[in-house]
Amino acid sequence: MLTVETYQTIQQAAGALHGRSRYLGGGTLVMRAVNYADQDFDHLVRTRDPNLRAIQIEGARIRIGAGCTMADIIGAADTAFLAPVARAIGGPAIRNMATVGGNLFAPHPYGDLATALLALDGIARLTDGSEQPVEALLATRNQIRGLATSITVVRPMGDDFRFLKVSRVKPKGVSVMSIAVWTPRSGGRISGARVAYGAMGPTPLRAKAAERALEGATRDRSGIAAALAVATDGLSPADDSLASAWYRREVAPVHLRRVLLGEDDTR
Repeated sequence: MLTVETYQTIQQAAGALHGRSRYLGGGTLVMRAVNYADQDFDHLVRTRDPNLRAIQIEGARIRIGAGCTMADIIGAADTAFLAPVARAIGGPAIRNMATVGGNLFAPHPYGDLATALLALDGIARLTDGSEQPVEALLATRNQIRGLATSITVVRPMGDDFRFLKVSRVKPKGVSVMSIAVWTPRSGGRISGARVAYGAMGPTPLRAKAAERALEGATRDRSGIAAALAVATDGLSPADDSLASAWYRREVAPVHLRRVLLGEDDTR
């Protein structure tokens, strides 16, 4: 029998979790498991904590509650730079339920928003008060104890941040891959670039070879050529029903070029 418990705070909910339980946030993935009679859990934990839906400016960064939905991101002026990412996730029903925190733990090939948070130097705050870079959280998310309460990201300037979702079914199919790039510039040249891919490994991953190649480059065809040559170095795409690993490696540099040069509507 499945039991559901509701708590006032996210800390209380985290404390109630055990090996046979799952946290119920937006429920877009958990409820699918319930509907398919997943036998790995029989206990759901949820919370009404209003702090999970807060969005706050903190200097050069912005803090987004882990309970914010994709619709919340689309509707808030302060997160307008993430709105194109949120709009690429599912249809209206999914966007009204899917949460920022849930996206961090979504399995391959989901997690388009997590890809963007990774590119934007995301830092997650957990229920014990500790903070962890999104990159580290993604790498160890199956071992995390507790829950994410919020994520901070940089607030990009102008067109420094761009995102592209590649899917076979338009407009809202599951990603063949997603690409998020943050290319801050100094003196007209890229400085401190971050390039992240979704569906190019078991979790969203940074393309660190491409990031190094972009350092000091101009954002034009000649400037980004070195980055395109190493676009998939260090990544580990899988063969699945959407695409083969070979296909993903072949098309990744093409789509990275389009994102970096603004050849698609990615802003």
